[in-house]
Formats: sequence, C-alpha cells, structure tokens
Amino acid sequence: MIGALLYFAAGIVLLALGGDSLVKSASGLARRSGLSPFATGLVLVAFATSVPELAVNLRAIWIGDPALALGNAVGSNIANFGLTLGAAALCAPLLIRWKALPSLLVCLVVATLATILLGQDGVLTRVDGIVLLAAFVVVMGFSYAFGRRQPELRADLAAFANTRTDLTLNLVRFAIAAALLFFGAKWVVHGGAALGLALGMESLVSGLLLVAIGTALPEMSAAIAAARHGQGDIVAGHVIGSSLFNLLVVVGGMAVVRDVPVPASFVRFELPAALVFAAMLLPMLRGDLRISRAEGGLMLLVFLAWVALELLML
Repeated sequence: MIGALLYFAAGIVLLALGGDSLVKSASGLARRSGLSPFATGLVLVAFATSVPELAVNLRAIWIGDPALALGNAVGSNIANFGLTLGAAALCAPLLIRWKALPSLLVCLVVATLATILLGQDGVLTRVDGIVLLAAFVVVMGFSYAFGRRQPELRADLAAFANTRTDLTLNLVRFAIAAALLFFGAKWVVHGGAALGLALGMESLVSGLLLVAIGTALPEMSAAIAAARHGQGDIVAGHVIGSSLFNLLVVVGGMAVVRDVPVPASFVRFELPAALVFAAMLLPMLRGDLRISRAEGGLMLLVFLAWVALELLML
C-alpha cells in the first residue's frame, strides 16, 4: 500500500513536470515553424492541461486497461469543473472576456449528452470515435474564427504561448518531457491500480477518482495562481478546452483504436455527473461573464459531495 502510494505520488510529480516541459517545447517549435502566436496559444489552452491525462490513458490502453482510461477521461472533466475551476474561483473571482467560452461550454454540454446517447448500447464503436474526433476539429475551427475578432484575447493567448524558439533547446525540452511523461504515466497507472485494488475499487472507479483527482491537483495549483493574476480567460479556457479534448479526442481516439465497453452504471451516473458539472457553469457565464467566489465554492462543495457519493457506492 505504501509503495503504491509513493509510486502514485512520484508519478503525479513527473507528469506535472513533463506536461510543463512539453507545452514549452511545443510552443517554441510552433513559433519557430511560423505558426501565429494566437493560433499557438489557442491550441495550447485547449491541449496543455490534458497532457498528463493523455499520457496516463495511453499507458492504460497499452497495458490493456481501457476501463481505467475511460474513468480517468470522464473523471478529469468532473475534476476540471468541480475542483480546478471551483477552487480557482473561490480564491479569486474569474472575469471572463472571451465571448466564445459560453458557446464552447454549450458545445461541451452537447458533446457529453451525445456521448451518453452513443453509449446506450454499452459500447463506443469506431464510427462513434470518428464522430467525436470530427466534432473536435469543428469546435477548434469555431474557436479560431471567433477568437480572431477579439484583439485583447489575441494578445493574452500570444503571451501565454511566448517562449524561446531555439531549436536545440526545444528539442531537449521535448526529449525530457517524453521521458518524464513516460515514467510518470507508468507509475501513476501502476500505483493507482494498486491503490484502487487495496481500497476495493474497480479499474473504472480508480481512474474516475484516484487518477483523475491526482492528475488534477497540479492543474488546480496553476489555476489558482492564474486566477490571482486576473487571468480568468486562461483558467476557464483551460477547463473547457481540456474537457472538450478529453471527451472528443481522448475518448474518441480510444474508440477509433478499438471498441470501448461502457458499463450501464457509467452511462447512468458518471457521464450524467459530468454533464451536470458542465451545465452548472452555463448560468454563471450569462450576463456579466463572471464566476464569483460563492459560485466557485458551490462547485467545489458539489464536487466533494459527488466524491463522497462515489465512495459510498463502492
């Protein structure tokens, strides 16, 4: 038990470091290749915080544990809203200037609902996966077109993507990131599965709770720091973009590779829970486009209640 916990904790640290190194190298290489700062920042906002989850899911699929990967992908979306966004808004109110975010949030709600409907037959097929991946491409195209109309947003995203463009430096960053993500994912999957087994959890629940919450903790710290610096757009963009990526690309990609079994209980409870957390944000982004401390506290309390309910259902 202690050994598994140490593996798990060390893996989380390596994933956080590897994700940060990969984002810097990807940004530097993209800028060097001529991609605009705005386009680079937009892709990184959608993708950056999903790197640890993606690495873990690839490892889980590699060792033949798609249930853990599925649980992690959906659990990460719940943690994105309830834990990361809730804690960040509780520490500092989030002012949202990116007017596309409410529309992207609607896209996430629709995508989650579509996943529930696609999983009604107990499996996500290759065709289902292709549909989810195509939806992500459409969403990214919409984000790019909408974001270009907001000069202040272009400046923020360009600043987010700002890093050195030296080729050698970024290749070294990429190599270090690959090593950290490989061993981090290996240790998190190994430690998380062992911890879940010791606690009487199935792989799906281990991914949903232990792995998803563990990988969300570094993201929560970064979101709190960003919120205190008045970067509400970056925090909310990370949460919504990462959730879209997890659902449409990670889950969709899994289904394209092989059929993904979806337990009936997962369709009835966990996926609807992810839908509820995303939908909770809709009224908060109406009108003043501001998430207050009280609203952040509410999301955090609902998240803790959900975790408690999951544990009671073991």
